Amino acid sequence: MSEYQYYEFQALDRPLSREEQEQLRAISTRARITATSFTNTYNWGDLSGNPRRMVEHYFDAHLYVTNWGTHRLMLRLPKQTLDLPTVRPYCLDHHVDAWTTRTHLLLDLTSEDEGGDWIEGADDSLAALIGVRDELATGDLRPLYLAWLSALAAWELEDDDEEEYQTCPEPPVPAGLGELTAPQHALADFLRVDADLLAVAAQASPAAPEEPLRPTKKELAPLIAALPQQEKDALLLRLALGPEPRLRTDLLHRLRGMTAPIAAPGDRSAAHLLDAAHTLRTEPRQRAEQERTEARGRRLTALAHDAEALWQQVRAHIATKKTSAYDQAVTLLTELRDAYTHTGRDKDFRQRLASLREDNQRRPGLIHRLDSHGLR
Repeated sequence: MSEYQYYEFQALDRPLSREEQEQLRAISTRARITATSFTNTYNWGDLSGNPRRMVEHYFDAHLYVTNWGTHRLMLRLPKQTLDLPTVRPYCLDHHVDAWTTRTHLLLDLTSEDEGGDWIEGADDSLAALIGVRDELATGDLRPLYLAWLSALAAWELEDDDEEEYQTCPEPPVPAGLGELTAPQHALADFLRVDADLLAVAAQASPAAPEEPLRPTKKELAPLIAALPQQEKDALLLRLALGPEPRLRTDLLHRLRGMTAPIAAPGDRSAAHLLDAAHTLRTEPRQRAEQERTEARGRRLTALAHDAEALWQQVRAHIATKKTSAYDQAVTLLTELRDAYTHTGRDKDFRQRLASLREDNQRRPGLIHRLDSHGLR
């Protein structure tokens, strides 16, 4: 399979100017560039520009996918919608990174899986993921927690230092982890979040609050009147300088104090979450194995109870002198051996088997089959 890299960038809050599009064209002559996007696929070579710098200067979102297992999502948000102190507890190793420019906060979320299956021709795009940016901008921290879980699972594979896991604290746990939105489900899939790890994390996450109703004029009027004059002037200035697509959302967020799912302080360690996920993952297999063991025990007890009838069947099969009947006799003897062992009567079985071999020592085909199955 040839090399495959897919780059997609999206400008959401404002379109790119013609000058900016020309600057981007200098980075790639093959890319598809519009006032709101930059996309390119590489089967050899690489993008000459630095994706981080491109997001800092031009774009609000970036998706990167390769056929050797790299999944990367970068998001740029205005500082007033999400601050670095809020994000920092979710940063882990190189898989979740955040930094700021003068005006924006940037997130870099990465998942690596070199052994994963690659689906050639898969529909890789930002469309399914872009909604998490708006969710983060309105205070929903579930996307950050999902990214932390993805990084935690990757960290476990890369580093086996148990002490580090014990001392690594869980970041604040947002409400609603048990009821993700569609973009959050897409993000969890993209970052390969372990389902068992997510299920364990969701145990400490309360239900998400209901969506607020559309505000009415009667509700908003007194809230606007109560805004400080300086804040009103700043909002009007932003409106006059527009277009600013997020202005209405920011204003409603300020007026109604709308907050997305509240994040409670995390009180579990990374080791606790990983161990609990392992238990959750293995319990069904252990339970199934126990059920199979118990069922086999009941079956062997029943066989031991009917042992005389089975010995008669064995002798009847042998008496036919047919090779297929010898095989059936050996199968029955194997089951009888296990049944006698299960009921603590090994000595009885060995005595009866010795007698059977003695009676049929001139049947080499049968003796050979008994020897090959350990029936000596």
